[in-house]
Amino acid sequence: MGITRLVVYYLIGVNLLTFIAYGIDKYKARHKQWRITEASLLLLAILGGSPAALLAMRLFHHKTLHKKFRYGVPAILLIQLTIVFFFNS
Repeated sequence: MGITRLVVYYLIGVNLLTFIAYGIDKYKARHKQWRITEASLLLLAILGGSPAALLAMRLFHHKTLHKKFRYGVPAILLIQLTIVFFFNS
């Protein structure tokens, strides 16, 4: 199995995990239950789950008023895309 295939599987997994985590956190917020920390949610985005984080934020209307999420997650995605572009040039 090539490194490219491993990276693709990793990204699928981390994005799936990120999307689920944001959904669970929104559910818990609505039901006043213990929440997933903001640091954990941002870490998932940093680890490669930024596309799913953005999708979940929009779909669940979650964390959209928090500046560190509203601006931070798109910035993380932009940095990640820049890195990918740089290494593939």
